Amino acid sequence: MSALAPPTVVVAGATGRVGRLVVQRLLQREGTATTVRAVVRDGAKALEVLPRDGRIELVFCDLASDDCAAAIKRMSEGADAVIWCASGFKPDGTLIDIDGVTEFAKAFDNGNASGNAPKVVLCSSAGVSRPQWSEEKMKKLVGAADIPIIRLNPGAILDKKMVAEAKLREGGAPYCIVRPTGLKDTWPAGRPILSQGDVAVGRTNPDDLAEVLVSCLEEPHAAGKTFEMFTMTGYPAGALGTALEALASDKAPPSEAAVEASYRVLQQMLPGEQQDATKLEMGRTYEEVDAGKVGRERGAAPTERELSVAQGALTSMGGVPATPMRGFLRRLFRRSSS
Repeated sequence: MSALAPPTVVVAGATGRVGRLVVQRLLQREGTATTVRAVVRDGAKALEVLPRDGRIELVFCDLASDDCAAAIKRMSEGADAVIWCASGFKPDGTLIDIDGVTEFAKAFDNGNASGNAPKVVLCSSAGVSRPQWSEEKMKKLVGAADIPIIRLNPGAILDKKMVAEAKLREGGAPYCIVRPTGLKDTWPAGRPILSQGDVAVGRTNPDDLAEVLVSCLEEPHAAGKTFEMFTMTGYPAGALGTALEALASDKAPPSEAAVEASYRVLQQMLPGEQQDATKLEMGRTYEEVDAGKVGRERGAAPTERELSVAQGALTSMGGVPATPMRGFLRRLFRRSSS
């Protein structure tokens, strides 16, 4: 990206928890005259959470609408890249990520994806592949499989995010997929730890995530790769280039043996004293596990409280309505356990 021609970056989900931080980080880049096209649905919220800066262009678009594809094509004209931080559901239950990412991949397809820095950076989620693991793999990697979001998988959101990832890989645009572990606003900033194989468990500082998403735009070694990340506190962030270069491309993913080795190491980096994420319940913390306030047994079914927490999270995204949600989650859990 050259400072002579102001690069324009589209940020989808610009007023969200991560999107607003991405906008701020883009504007803070040194030596780069940046224009941010902030995709928003609510103008009042945009004025409330986004900085007052002349380099921000507000683009009003409901990414769940039927005319989303045409809107994405228009907002991408003259832009250099996009960072997708949005998430939510269409009225029919389809995850907006799927169609949105597909259309952005089309818009930024330059016909030659090799050797270029990413043009489409997708903020996905750790755990997206785990609901599809075999029973044998789940037992072997239980510390990554028997955790709240994987057990509950409300609205099959992880499966749907996996579809969005696949759509991006099938497109022609240079891309990078970042899968953060659980976001926690009060978790201290630190060093992003990158891994592959979808076995990472832990906490991610949202500012660290925003930094990684923006940094990937300028890292050729990030192109064509998918990786998980979490924040290791107590260490300076440092540059990402070396870590990204060491990662495998999606065309030649790491072996199962390498993934299992990574899992063994990453389990030692879990927060808390007990270092056992299988004891967590949805909405509970590692600190509560250490204090004996959570005593879940491995393989236990979700509690009523967990179902309620999952319902609230899903309905806040515009997903399955609250009334049938509890029965839906119970059916979903029974299917995943059978």
